[in-house]
This record gives sequence, C-alpha cells and structure tokens, in this order.
Amino acid sequence: MTKEEFRELSKEILILDGATGTNLSKRGMPAGVCPEKWILKNPNIMKELQKEYYAAGSNIVLAPTFTSNRIKLKEYGLDNDIVEVNRELLAISQTAREEYIKESGESGDRLFVAADISMTGKQLKPLGPLDTEELIEVYKEQLEILKSGVDLIIIETMMSLAETRAALIAAREICDLPVLCSLTFDETGRTLYGTDPKTAMGVLQSLGADAVGCNCSVGPDRLCSVIKEMAEIARVPIIAKPNAGLPVLNEDNSTSYDVTPEEFAKDMSDIVRAGASIIGGCCGTTPDHIRALLRAVKDIKPELPDNRGIRYLSSEQKTLIFDLDSPFMIVGERINPTGKKKLQEELRNDSYGMVYDFAVSQYEAGASLLDINVGMGGIDEKKVLIKAMEEVISAVSLPLVIDSSDVEAMEAALRRYPGKALVNSISLEDKKINGLLPIVKKYGAMFLLLPLSDKGLPGSLEEKKDIINRIIGRAHELGFSDEDIVVDGLVQTVGANPQAGLETLETIRYCHDELKLPTICGLSNISFGLPERIYVNTAFLNMAILSGLTMAIMNPSQVTLVTQALASDLLLNKPGADIRYIEYINTHEITKPVPAAAKDGASSSSQNEKKDGSLSGKDSACRETAGNEGTKKESEGKTDTDEIYRSVLSGNRSRIIRETEKALNSGTEAGKILNDSLLPAINEVGKLFEKGKYFLPQLIKSAETMSASISILEPFLKEAGSGSSPVTIVIATVKGDIHDIGKNLVVLMLKNYGFNVIDLGKDVDCEAILDAAQEHNADIIALSALMTTTMTEMEKVVKRAGERNIRAKIIIGGAVTTQEYCELINADGYSKDAQEAVILVKKLMDMIR
Repeated sequence: MTKEEFRELSKEILILDGATGTNLSKRGMPAGVCPEKWILKNPNIMKELQKEYYAAGSNIVLAPTFTSNRIKLKEYGLDNDIVEVNRELLAISQTAREEYIKESGESGDRLFVAADISMTGKQLKPLGPLDTEELIEVYKEQLEILKSGVDLIIIETMMSLAETRAALIAAREICDLPVLCSLTFDETGRTLYGTDPKTAMGVLQSLGADAVGCNCSVGPDRLCSVIKEMAEIARVPIIAKPNAGLPVLNEDNSTSYDVTPEEFAKDMSDIVRAGASIIGGCCGTTPDHIRALLRAVKDIKPELPDNRGIRYLSSEQKTLIFDLDSPFMIVGERINPTGKKKLQEELRNDSYGMVYDFAVSQYEAGASLLDINVGMGGIDEKKVLIKAMEEVISAVSLPLVIDSSDVEAMEAALRRYPGKALVNSISLEDKKINGLLPIVKKYGAMFLLLPLSDKGLPGSLEEKKDIINRIIGRAHELGFSDEDIVVDGLVQTVGANPQAGLETLETIRYCHDELKLPTICGLSNISFGLPERIYVNTAFLNMAILSGLTMAIMNPSQVTLVTQALASDLLLNKPGADIRYIEYINTHEITKPVPAAAKDGASSSSQNEKKDGSLSGKDSACRETAGNEGTKKESEGKTDTDEIYRSVLSGNRSRIIRETEKALNSGTEAGKILNDSLLPAINEVGKLFEKGKYFLPQLIKSAETMSASISILEPFLKEAGSGSSPVTIVIATVKGDIHDIGKNLVVLMLKNYGFNVIDLGKDVDCEAILDAAQEHNADIIALSALMTTTMTEMEKVVKRAGERNIRAKIIIGGAVTTQEYCELINADGYSKDAQEAVILVKKLMDMIR
C-alpha cells in the first residue's frame, strides 16, 4: 500500500482488529510463556482468531510481531532467531487473510495485514542505557524482515514519545509504507513520560506519521477527551483502540474486562464523532466487540482533521502554539559559550552543570523557548551539543531552539530531540539551503530564516527581501508550509549603520503584514558599541513589537527589557497581557526609578537590577522545572536558600553534590541534611507526581539526584547511627511478567529512604522470591505485575508464604492491581506508585516494630 492509497482509504472509517494476548490466554496460552514461541507452536489458534476479526469487520489485522524485536526476544533466548520468528509470525497473518478471502468470497481489496511493533523495555538516555541510534537500529532490523510482506506499519502501545520517534524514523528510512503511531495515555490524559495528546499528535505528524492516536490503558469512555485534544491540532487521521474497560478477577482466578460489546460500541461512536476514524480494540476486546463496533459506526461519516495554519513548537511534554499576534515570546540566549570563559571550560571538560543551571534559571525567569549553542573551538560539537541538549531536556520542558552551523551536529541533535524544534538557522548559503534544509524537513522541525547569502550580508533592504522570498520558495519546494518558518529580522548595529534599526523594523513589518510570517531577532546587536545599551535595546524592542515582532533571542533575566515587552503587549491588547504584566511586576519587586543610579543604567528598573538589566538571583521567580505552565513550587516552607532541597526538586545532580559537600564542610550534620532537606524534598516530588505536575522523567531525575547526595552522606550516617538494622525489602516482578519500569522506580525510591532493598529483577518464580526472603530475613516482600495474565502469581506467593511460615509482610503494586485485589488475595498492602510504596512500608513497619 502506498501512502497515497492509505490517504484515500482513510477518508472512510477503517476498522482495526481487537485484542490478541487476552484472547490467546482464553484459548490456552499459559501465563509467563514467551508469546511468540507459543504462537509458533500453535499457529492455527492465532490464524483462526485473525480470521474471526476479518469476519467481524476488521479491515486491518496486526501480525503478532508486537514484541519480536531483538531486545525483547533476547529475554527468551530467541534473539538469534529474529529473522525466522518474524517471518513465521507474519506468515500466519498472511495465511489468515488468504484463507478468509477464499472462504468468504470477499475481494480482499479492503483487507490488510500490518506489521506490529512496540517498545523494547529498555529506556533511552538520559533515563536509561539505550542510545537513540541503537534503538533506531533495533527497529530497522525488525522492519527490514517484515516490510516486504505487509501493507502498512503500526507502532503501538508506546509510553515514550522519544521511543515512538525512533521507531518512526526507522520505518521511514527503510521503506515508503504508511506508518501509524499509537501511544498509551493513562487516566490523567498523559503518557507515563508526561506527554499530552496534543504534543504527541503534533510531533509525530510533523515527523511524517500517516496517522496518530492512542490505544490500551483505559476504556473507550475515558479515551474521548484524548481524541478531542488530538483533533485540535491534527492534520492526519486519528487512531483509537481502547481496552474493553478494566480487568476484573473472576472467582476461578481468570480475568475478564467489564465493558460489553454493546457498551464498547456505544462509547466508540462518541469517539468517532470526536474525531477518530481508524478504530479497533485493545486488551479485553473480542471479535464480538469489533462486530458491534462496525454496526454502531457504519453510517457515521468521519470528519477528517485538517488543522493547517497552526504554528507550534514542542518538547516531549509541552506544546507551544502561537500565531502572528500572540503574546511576545522570549528565547533564552544564555546557553552559549561566546564570552563565557567558565562555560567554555566546563564544556571542554565534558561538564554540563552550568548548562543545567542556565536552563533552569531562564525557565524560572519566564523564557518561552531556550536556544542551545555550543559552538566554539577545541570540542567535538556533535557530541557536546547532544549532551547539552539531554541536560536541558532533563531540567525543563520548554521547547528548544537548536543553534549550530555544523550540519552533522544539527542532524544528530534533531534525530534525538523528542519534540518539534526550531532550527537556528537556514540562510541562502549553499550548505544551509541545500545541505541543512532537507534535514530540517526530514525531522519535522521549524526553521529560522536568516536573510544571508554566500555573498554575506544583503546590501540593501530590497536584497534582504529578495533573499527571504528565495528561501521561502525553496522551502515550499521541499514541502514546508509557511507555518514552518520564522524570519530573522537580521539586526545590525545602529552604531555602524544609522539605517539598521529602520531596515529591521521594515523587515518585521513586511513579514508580518505582507508575508504573514512570524519574526525573531537577536535583540542586543542593535546597540553594539554604544554606551548604556539597555536604553537602546529597550526602545528598539518596543518599536519592534509594535511592528509585529513575534519573539526575540535575549536574556530573560533582563527585567527592564521584559517589563517593557510585557507593557507593550498590554497596550496592544494581546490576549492575557494584562494578567501577565501584573503577575510579573508582583513577583519581581519593580521599584521606582532611582536618578542617582542613572550612570550604571539601573534607573529604569529595580535597585536590585544589574548593569545589563538582569536581576540578582534573589529576585527571580521560582517555578517548577517540570514545565507545567509555570506552576509555583510547593515547598512546604522551604526557602530558595536551601539549595539541597531545590536540587532534588529540579533534579540537579551536579549542584546537589556541590551543596552536600559544602554543607558537611560547614559543620551541618548528615542526619540534619537528610531529615530537613532530602526527605522533605523527595516527599514534595512524590506529591507533584501524584498531582500530575511531575512525570516519570522528573521523578527519576529527582530520585537519582537524592541518591547522589545520600552516597556522600552514607558514611557519616552510619557513623552516627543507633546500630538498629534497617528494614529489608525483597522486591520482584512476578513469574511470567517482563515489565519492570515501575518496579525499578519503587526500588530507587525505597533505597533513597534508607531501606535495604534486594531487587530480584523480573519474571521471578514464586519459590525464588520466598527463598530470597528467608535468606535475607526480609521484613517486606514487594510484588509487581503489569499484566492480568500474571497478576494471579501474586496470590500464589501469598499462599506459599503462609505455607512456608515466612514472617514478611507482602505488598503488591502494578498497573492491573487494585486495593480490592490486594484484599482478595490476603496481601498486607497495596500501593499505586513509588511514593505510596514508601508510605505503605513505613506504616507496616510502625505496626510491627
């Protein structure tokens, strides 16, 4: 199938299949076996299920290659058989289609087989060990085997947008088949990694996905809001493949789902009306659900999304939508080694503490975007740019402007960036217009149009306009739209060219009024070489905003400039400008002008303002670094001077090491640091995670930051300890379950609280868990399960622990477990996440000690 053929087909509703795993379990597949191996031994069961889906109305059936990548197969010792496994699994689906067509007499024109790929279970850097290139190669290997035998590719049940991008890049680099991407969103409306539906849609459709949507996790009634949010920004068809509600444990220890085919079909009708047109079912759905679904939607004409004209930039967790007359935006300029000797030294030493601090401070000061530039001599720019970008991504969730003249470094950064970036910049120079611009298009980024040519600066305003239009023309040829372009006004110094200000203002007006394009400028260039530059910069900024300037690359800590920009927005009656101005004034202690300070340039703003117009640290507004619309930090009475506490909240590992050593050297007791700073901070992180303000990346980063401090404190804590033995916890993912992301997070949190944690890993047999509990004299046994087919192993552990007279309390957790299930199997406690696990362990220990 070609992409064009898929676009034609998707003008009508396309029906996907339903669940595979839960249906195979009902048909004899035991819990804990390798699904690929079992299917290959029982091909007729798989084939008949897929024929039933075709008969029920499915247009597209997914080959059972969901976890047949090298990393997953290695867990079962099948990685060297990857070619045979994928080919044979695909052959089952091909045979199912052929037999169904022959038996039914249908033409088969609307019956297709899709390659099905998903997560590997290994996390990408900086959260895990896997490099993006390694992951792309893993997906390429599997897709090379499958591509010739399928009609399209479906990437599904993804929790990480970065990993979804890697799979999509792999697919696009090896074939021209249609590629559909589907992520899993929980009840908060975000993925485990904090991606919202709008961001997922925007990033993936820009990267070339032919359809984007969601599957698994929740039932259709709770998925409608996700579809509606995607529809606000979508330009491609939307996928919806929800579960049949929630799993329920039956009296015979089997599991079923609580949404009937009729209920499922009714809710799915609402999802279609919300914007989805490629629909099916996930866990718990059967051919009966698909049959009812077809009956319910057959007369509905889908409204395909067509949101062209929307401009947006994205990080992994946040999308910034803007138009020509949106409120003025600041692009933070501080992550740039030019003129910063200390930063240059750090980068040469492969250290990124200042990069992290600059990212956080600019976010706190109100930047909307952050520019990253590491260009200087004596470094491997590609390597340093990637590491700097990873550091910034771990610090804040603002979209990034990637700033490099090195084409290889730029491509490496765009390949890894888990969002939609703004590239700084594309000029008419040959290496940019012909070398870099196609790369920008490939990775779905926007670009900053810089009106330069191989001749250098334009000699006149007319030449500048001509260069702008020639670059736009070339961009259109490559498939860019006007919504992908931001024009740089190319500010030159008025000290050398008296017309420089007027020419830039005319460029901004021309782009805004005639070309209908947003603009940007490097603000400080206008005043280069002049005294008291802040006044020139401020006056120029006001004029530029009036002319239509969209954003500027500047220091967001320069209060004079920021205040003037906000006041300009207020006078131009931009949306929300009044509240934005008042809030800024209230948080920055702006004072009346002080004439006596006129010589140092401070009279135009605050007495706390430096000569360059920036604030001293105590006057910057402190906000959460998770990036949720500048939510104020809930710090339980802590002040900004508690750097250890702040370091945990922001996940700043380099700073916490420095501050912990500083506190110890100043005579602060290790126990005081632990109890007054570290534990309150990690408690606050847990609360922010529960509230949906922090997500998995922030939680892991904060926990690892705390661990770095504890490793320094540990010798002092042992020396001052009472001699009582710590609580010992044996933890494992139960037999048959190979999911361990949640379990690993619980381990990290428990260790941070000083518990002695024995991590047995995943897919651990009942007796092995109990043997370890006896060997280590465990106080707690913690069990994790993600699948309904494996959660019953928890009851087995509880029962056998009683038979073996093991004294340890048993607690359970995982996506499919509940408090009700905990009580049913007579476990001692249930926790829904890592923070609750800590609280539960403390509560149980208080009861028995």
